[in-house]
Amino acid sequence: MAHVYNAETYKAAKKEIWKITWILSFLTIVELVLGFWMYFKKESLGVNGILFVKGVILILMVVKAFYIVAYFMHLKHEIKNMVMTIVVPLSLFIWFIISFLYEGNSYNHLRNTYDKNYEAQKEVKVQEKHHEAGATHNAGEEHKATEGKHH
Repeated sequence: MAHVYNAETYKAAKKEIWKITWILSFLTIVELVLGFWMYFKKESLGVNGILFVKGVILILMVVKAFYIVAYFMHLKHEIKNMVMTIVVPLSLFIWFIISFLYEGNSYNHLRNTYDKNYEAQKEVKVQEKHHEAGATHNAGEEHKATEGKHH
C-alpha cells in the first residue's frame, strides 16, 4: 500500500508527534517529582509508602516505553504479529523478574527460619562483638586506673 504525503498528512503527523512529546515530558516530570518527594520524605512515607511510590514510577515508566515504542519506533501502525514479537517477550521478562525475586525472598526466609546453624552463627557473632566491645571498654578503664597510680 502506497503512502500519500501531502501538507495535510504532514500537519497531522507533526501534531501527533508534538502531542506524544508533551505526554512523555509530562510523565517524566511526574516521575521526577515523585522520585524527589520520595527521597526527601523517606521517614514520613514509611516502607509501604515508598513501595507504593516506586510502583507508580514503574507503571509510568512502562507507559512511557509504550508511547516510545508505539509512536517513535512506528509499531503503532505495524501488524499485530510484529507487536506481539515485542510484547510477549517483554511480558515474559517481567514475569521472570517477579518470579526470581519471589524465589529469592522465599530462599532467604527459609534459610533464616529453618537453618538452625545459621541462627546459631548469628548469635555467636553477636556475642563475640559484645565481648570485644566489653574487653575494649574494660581495657580503657584499666589504663585510666594505672595512670592514676603513677601520678
